[in-house]
Amino acid sequence: MRILALETSTEYCSVALSLGGNLIERFELVGQRHSELLIAMLSDLLRDAKVKLADLDGIAFGAGPGSFTGVRIACGTAQGLALGANLPVLGVCTLQALAQAANHSRVVAALDARMGEIYHAAYELRDDVWQTVSEPYLCKAEDAPGVEGTDWFGVGSGFAAPALQRCYAAQLQGVDDTAVPHAVAIAALAVEGFSQGMGVDAALAQPLYLRNKVAFKTAEREQIALAKMLNA
Repeated sequence: MRILALETSTEYCSVALSLGGNLIERFELVGQRHSELLIAMLSDLLRDAKVKLADLDGIAFGAGPGSFTGVRIACGTAQGLALGANLPVLGVCTLQALAQAANHSRVVAALDARMGEIYHAAYELRDDVWQTVSEPYLCKAEDAPGVEGTDWFGVGSGFAAPALQRCYAAQLQGVDDTAVPHAVAIAALAVEGFSQGMGVDAALAQPLYLRNKVAFKTAEREQIALAKMLNA
């Protein structure tokens, strides 16, 4: 299966290809320049891999939670590419992508949501399949949902808040508060999703918002147009 994945929910921008299980990624710290750089990164990745959009089986994107602008850019770009190439689309939760990359079987994932809040979820790997222990949730660090047992690993910028680490205390075997979602993890999760028929028509793709939705901004509309041009 050939899957293209995009991830722009944080200050990092990444794109990845899964080609029969082999993963290739481009990853860069871009600040707020996702709309300027994403299409060029995608074009370079496809060219270097000698893959055309028409060769793909689907396009996946980091659906959030994360930066409002970032998740909309990823969603809009995936839609533009998929519409032109007649491909299914799959949104993947950025918190589950953190768990996928953590190399631990019990993961509490948390991203800084600003305004004194975090995006939070917990996952456990059972028989090589991620099970959701706690659904994605917006809360203050001190109000994070509890988990049972020990040997949990904390990942994501939300763990930079001491209050979140205190919530789990002895339940945590370690923390990586520098971890960010990567397109390569989005791609790995999407392969299973597409195999199960979870891909949808591009027009139905939606970001995962845990706060109120807001309208597309001018830069995001331009990003969708650029994605469509890549198919021309």
